[in-house]
Amino acid sequence: MKKRILFGMLFLIGLSLTTRAQDVQYSQFYAAPLYLNPALTGASELTRIGVNYRNQWPGLDQNFNSYSFYIDHYIFDYNSGIGLIFNGNRESMANLATNEIGLSYAYKLQLGEDTYFRLGGQASYMQRDAFFSDLVFGTQIDIINGSIGGITDELDGIPIDSRYNFFDFAFGGMFYTNNIWLGASAHHLSEPNVSFVEGNISKLPMKLSAQGGIKFDLTGGRRDYFTHEYQERAISFAFNYKQQDPFNQLDIGTQLYLDPLVLGLWYRGLPTKNSLPNNEAVIGLVGVSLPTGLDIGYSYDVTISKLGLKNSGGAHEISITYRFLWGDPKRRNQRARTIPCFRY
Repeated sequence: MKKRILFGMLFLIGLSLTTRAQDVQYSQFYAAPLYLNPALTGASELTRIGVNYRNQWPGLDQNFNSYSFYIDHYIFDYNSGIGLIFNGNRESMANLATNEIGLSYAYKLQLGEDTYFRLGGQASYMQRDAFFSDLVFGTQIDIINGSIGGITDELDGIPIDSRYNFFDFAFGGMFYTNNIWLGASAHHLSEPNVSFVEGNISKLPMKLSAQGGIKFDLTGGRRDYFTHEYQERAISFAFNYKQQDPFNQLDIGTQLYLDPLVLGLWYRGLPTKNSLPNNEAVIGLVGVSLPTGLDIGYSYDVTISKLGLKNSGGAHEISITYRFLWGDPKRRNQRARTIPCFRY
């Protein structure tokens, strides 16, 4: 019961003029490349299809589910990547849902023999839905006997079943060589109004992010004794910083690739002295990257914030990516260089 009341209070605050929203964040952010940075559109220099699913805090009475589906393709004749992305998330108490469909494009520019820069943009159509009849507000509670009534004036002027549509835009860039990468992106450039209350303004703050890392080869070109095929052994260190008023967050960690196994460990947090605690989670990841082009990853967030692992249940996340060469293999540019990013 206390959790239902808490959710009602949170959503009432979310409807106010001072609300500040925060985008969904994936622990396996490199497995959601178009969501992370439009400049990564076509970055595999193949045709790529991917799916992401995240179940946030399943230990609560109400759950938060997020999902993403994307497909992108690299056009060698034009040094360009094109992509299509679908994003969605839903909170069960008020059936608050956000759905997005977007088109993205990126162009690759060669700066030197092994130095490249990608620039990309994305345009999206977004829809927010909510159904508020299941929320419990303070004015509905009888403090004498603890019963809940059905009359409240908290939602005056707000339709019980609300829907809001708007357009959104993003852009990003990525510099990379054979073993390092550094990029930045900006989402919600127009800071669209997302308020369900007619006549009120509640802007979706612009999200700024920076990501980068370095990759070390551990094999020295070693090949399998029996198949004579190259077996990659590598370790990478990377970060992803996000700032969306008034929130900021840093993911920093490492991944070890022992073909075909991938193991990862992350920390999400940014300890500060302000009023918003940022110590959120330690994240463990395991995945496989098969020679067929299929990558499958699973990660679990161990909550270290005041919410606690026992209360939240952490967070589960799954990613599936499939990469393949579509078209005439003879037209493929043999001097192509893909970004040495994480797989997850």
